[in-house]
Amino acid sequence: MESLFEQVAQGRIWPLQGGVHPPACKENTSGLPIIPMPLPEVLVLPLKQHIGEGGKLLVSAGDKVLKGQPLTEPVKGLSLPIHAPTSGTVIKIEAHPVAHPSALSEPCLFLAPDGQEQWVERKPMAHFCAETPEYLVSKIKQAGISGLGGAGFPAYIKSSSLRNINYLIVNATECESYITADESLIRRSAENIIQGIDVIANIVNPNMILIGIEDDKPEAIKALEQALEHRHDIHLRVFPAKYPSGGEKQLIKILTGEEVPSGGYPVDVGILVHNVGTLYAVYKAVVEDEPLISRIVTVTGEAIEHPQNLEVLLGTPVEAILSHCGFNPGKEQRVIMGGPMMGFTLPHTQIPVVKITNCVLAPAKGELPEPQDEMDCIRCGACADACPVSLLPQQMLWYAKAKDLAKTQEYNIKDCIECGACAYVCPSEIPLVQYYRVAKAEIRTQEQEKRQAEHAKQRFEARQARLAREAEQRAEKQRIAAEKRKKAMASSGASNAVADALARVKAKKAQQAAEQANTAMEPSAQATKEEAKPLTGAAAAVAKAKARKAAQAAQQTTDQVTEQTTSDEVTGKEPSKAPQEAPADDKKAAIAAAVAKAKARKAAQGAEQTHKPTAQTDEAKGPEIQSDKKAAIAAAVAKAKARKAAQQTEQTAVSDSQVLSDEDPSQQRDLSDTHKTQGALTSSTDKKAAIAKAVAKAKARKAAQEQTATFASSISDTQELTDEDKPQRSELSDTHNIEADAPEIEEQSPLSAADAKKAAIAAAVAKAKARKLAKAAEQANDEPDNQD
Repeated sequence: MESLFEQVAQGRIWPLQGGVHPPACKENTSGLPIIPMPLPEVLVLPLKQHIGEGGKLLVSAGDKVLKGQPLTEPVKGLSLPIHAPTSGTVIKIEAHPVAHPSALSEPCLFLAPDGQEQWVERKPMAHFCAETPEYLVSKIKQAGISGLGGAGFPAYIKSSSLRNINYLIVNATECESYITADESLIRRSAENIIQGIDVIANIVNPNMILIGIEDDKPEAIKALEQALEHRHDIHLRVFPAKYPSGGEKQLIKILTGEEVPSGGYPVDVGILVHNVGTLYAVYKAVVEDEPLISRIVTVTGEAIEHPQNLEVLLGTPVEAILSHCGFNPGKEQRVIMGGPMMGFTLPHTQIPVVKITNCVLAPAKGELPEPQDEMDCIRCGACADACPVSLLPQQMLWYAKAKDLAKTQEYNIKDCIECGACAYVCPSEIPLVQYYRVAKAEIRTQEQEKRQAEHAKQRFEARQARLAREAEQRAEKQRIAAEKRKKAMASSGASNAVADALARVKAKKAQQAAEQANTAMEPSAQATKEEAKPLTGAAAAVAKAKARKAAQAAQQTTDQVTEQTTSDEVTGKEPSKAPQEAPADDKKAAIAAAVAKAKARKAAQGAEQTHKPTAQTDEAKGPEIQSDKKAAIAAAVAKAKARKAAQQTEQTAVSDSQVLSDEDPSQQRDLSDTHKTQGALTSSTDKKAAIAKAVAKAKARKAAQEQTATFASSISDTQELTDEDKPQRSELSDTHNIEADAPEIEEQSPLSAADAKKAAIAAAVAKAKARKLAKAAEQANDEPDNQD
């Protein structure tokens, strides 16, 4: 049994499944030559004229451009550039309706031709066979060539990096009614098309090259046979005309018997298909170094006075083409871009010609069936019989109307080639292809959004990974730098100040943490420690207050004596005698005062030792009972000492006053004389003298009161301090009874001795101030006499 490849080599043709036989209507333009279209006033060039992404603009408004100059450059993805179809000036770049069934607006470049047709520099290449496949693919890409059969897929994508290609198929079928663009091109440039085939064959190196053409084009067939007269590596296959035999997958099935799997591409089965118009553009790009700036367009229809095949510059408005061919529009005139099966009605005639435009059809009324009102599907099944892809158009219609895109995909809506055979045979006049186009567009939109979301996710994950790597690299660099610094410092003998500081901080924190832990574990010891400190200080303060109080009492006694003496002098009385209660024996009073001073001095020495912090005191803080006992005893002794010191001070002050009166009779005589003199004075001068004495006495008393107030404020502060620590006060009151029972402690306690010493000093100061005030009073008494 012969293999499939052998059957193909022998010229076997497989019949097309499905399909229809619409009227050809090619006689108006078939056999006519190709005529160049005159330059229009303005060329409107959409930036995207193919499947994929538009290019990046290289020019701006106001720029002068040359013919063949790139206006955009490709970007990533399925992208192709566009070129200036002629020399001229870029007028503007803005959105404009483009050749699409939806009539959506897209960015377009407006170019005003200057009529000079000045080309950019070109480098023709006759011997392209010596070039590498990569270079040839690059030339095809830079020329902006896309599939000219209607799909608009970039040609360089289909031809790049392909290996193990069994068949290279050239599509010369042109099966749709009215269209004769490819046929006229074959008749005029068959040899150039063969050269384009050789360029692609040099890239993909196929096992067999096949040219498929329908039998209703005899002149095109003859032209190809003449071009292939001496070529045995290219096989021409002629088969019966049937629509849509020109479809890519349908032509593969007819010529090779192979079927492209659902959702797949011809390259998946080792087949590459190119249109004759595409191959002609490849020849122009590689051999003549001319980019894709024009194409052949069939202009036909009963509303056209001069139907013909034109070579039209890309961007030419349809209105200019119709005007050139003698357009006679009728009532409710339609203009269709493409054929009657796969074309679409234009919203207006300002739509420009693009790379996939192969026909402009202007039918008269009645020439084509008028669109009828859509009716309900009668489930006749004619659409399924006519489908060349063996789909179920009826089910796809239901799910497309219901917007159930997942279900339409289950029924392989993507395999629909939108040939229109199902709508052509539908008795209910249902525009099936339009429903399928909308559903496929929505599916593409969803897939694009999904791809964008996935791309965004990948970018986010890549960014996170990059940040993690950078963080690791920084950490590693820091570690290496730290090691280098350590080594350098170790070699130089220097110390690491930063490391030392950090170590000190850590040690300090550790110490603080340990102290906090000890505090939490030993609250009773801490409380005892805190109580012991203020107890000793409070006892000392109380002792000081007692001493000051004793000094104040002494001062008051002295003031009373002085006041009495002054009063006697002012009133004329005799000076007051010493109190009768004073002790008779002066020696005993002196001895008692000396003993009190000795005790006060000894107490002062003990107080100074107590105030100084020693290691013994710190060690004694541990035992709570012993510390409390000592503090209580010390406070009691200080209190007793202060009381005794006050008593001794009072006795000493009184004794001094009595001794002064007894031992200095001259002063008494002076006072007696003064009294007599004052009694004898009766004039106004005596009054003034008495007033002066009273004023002097008042000043002396005021000074003594101010000094006493200073001592009293000190005592008040001390009392406030002791009031704040009630526990200590209670302890002091509890130890009050110890005073009488501790004579030995009075002599030995260092704490009470300090307070007693201070009390003695205060008493001596009070005595000195009393004497000073007495002298001031005497001087005041003497001043009036001097004035007299």
